[in-house]
Amino acid sequence: MSVAQSSLSDVQVDEDSIFERFEEDGYFMNRLRMNWQLKALLPVAAVLINGLLLFVLVTLSLGDPERNIVLVVATAGAVMICAVMIMVLAVVVRRPMIELQQKIALVRGGDLQVEVNFADRNDEIGDLGRDFNDMVRQLRESRAEIQHLHRTQMSRAEHLATLGELAAGLAHEIRNPLAGIAGVIEIVGRDLPAESPARSVFGDVREEVQHINRIVTDLLEIARPKAPNKRMADLVGTVEHASLFARDQATHRNINLNIQRRSMPAVEHDPGQIHQVVLNLLLNAIQATEPGGSVNVEFDEDDESLIATVSDTGKGIPPEILSNIFRPFFTTKGEGTGLGLSLAKRIVEDHAGKIEVSSRVGQGSRFSIVLPKVRQPQLEAVETEK
Repeated sequence: MSVAQSSLSDVQVDEDSIFERFEEDGYFMNRLRMNWQLKALLPVAAVLINGLLLFVLVTLSLGDPERNIVLVVATAGAVMICAVMIMVLAVVVRRPMIELQQKIALVRGGDLQVEVNFADRNDEIGDLGRDFNDMVRQLRESRAEIQHLHRTQMSRAEHLATLGELAAGLAHEIRNPLAGIAGVIEIVGRDLPAESPARSVFGDVREEVQHINRIVTDLLEIARPKAPNKRMADLVGTVEHASLFARDQATHRNINLNIQRRSMPAVEHDPGQIHQVVLNLLLNAIQATEPGGSVNVEFDEDDESLIATVSDTGKGIPPEILSNIFRPFFTTKGEGTGLGLSLAKRIVEDHAGKIEVSSRVGQGSRFSIVLPKVRQPQLEAVETEK
């Protein structure tokens, strides 16, 4: 009896060491590609082998015929258990996994109408099937939405291109007779007697003609954009030159226009186009600021870009309007064309830059022109002759 107990304890020690070895080799087992059936049966086989060893030791006290019969029965039972487990695993696990692999291959090929048939099972594999079907359904809906948006955007782009061509042609046709009208007004105005009451009307007519001409000019620049003629130049000098044209209006409205003096590295840009952008931002800031307020221009840089910021102490832009300010023809000013900011945004984007805006009602707004330091490929201007 003592021999059997000691042998039993030795077997228990061996069994524990086998399990420890399996845990230590877990990483190797995960890295080594093995059939899943073999991975599932290895722990079971180890337990059965240990059980057979235990049977051998326990039956040492039995006679040879009885002992052999017990061992044969135990071995046959172990083999049958392994066979049944293989069959069960083949039906319960292997078939769904093969089907899942086939359906994943179809999804990879672009077929999003597939579904697995084991999703109605009430177990973890059924959960996996339902999750897969839900994922494919969401992909199918997302693709349909993307295709719808793509068709919508393409149709909108074609519509806007047609409108752009129409607007460019219309603006061109308006501009020519408009120049003639302006010339006639100047001639008639000079010929009117000094005491004629019609003289007071000619100033208003002249301003309206100039207003129409500005709209036509902006419309032509948006409809037929010109590629920037970029060169390495001083951004601070470009901004200071633009501020000269805005200073008279700032002085007339009693607004302090402050330009930060700072040395900045040269950056590639079209001085004429950036001058137009900065002047537009300065005039907008001056018009939005009450007398006694201030408009400030500051410069900054980081590792990738140079930044020129125009800020004011005006009334600010409400959040519901802020998202629309770069839309063509959107304006909150009665005398504005609504094309200035749209044109400014396009010019800066043509420089591979961006315009950032922030505003708080009652505290003012900040518009930042961000231009990259890295030189960009020069684009050739292509214009279509009408």
